[in-house]
Amino acid sequence: MDNLNEQFSQIYDQYIDKIYRFVYLKVGGQEIAEDITSKVFTKGWEAFQGSTEGIKNPGAFLYQIARNAVVDHYRAKDRSKTISVDAGPEIADPGTSAQDKAILNADVGLIKKSIQKLKKEHQDIIIWYYLEDMPVAQIAELLGKPAGTVRVMLHRGLNDLRDVINS
Repeated sequence: MDNLNEQFSQIYDQYIDKIYRFVYLKVGGQEIAEDITSKVFTKGWEAFQGSTEGIKNPGAFLYQIARNAVVDHYRAKDRSKTISVDAGPEIADPGTSAQDKAILNADVGLIKKSIQKLKKEHQDIIIWYYLEDMPVAQIAELLGKPAGTVRVMLHRGLNDLRDVINS
């Protein structure tokens, strides 16, 4: 049992900030994002304990749980997506330089308002690719789509995002 706890603890440490950031960008509120992130890791732990073969790709597995949890959140609240523009600094990566953080914080409000206008899958792909530095192949695996399709969706999503920002 200790080995299982230790393995999941390492997975938790590796993905907690990434999953939180992903959820936060989808729901916009810190408290809601913390609650959903907690549920994601609780479900992940339950699945991890019940798995006889182990989870082959824990990152993809946790992101899928997070996507479903965000959808469940909006279904339960029966409201449209809103993202607060007041909380930009919380999504900055702690390893980012002060200059990069300043640029990110200056633009994050506009990007957060704009990204919510995109298709859900385009939002996910842009967040994973640019904020999480996830390779296209891993995003494709997460979505169950060919890598070429994900590249096209990323390109279209960026074009749509530019159009929204420039309008």
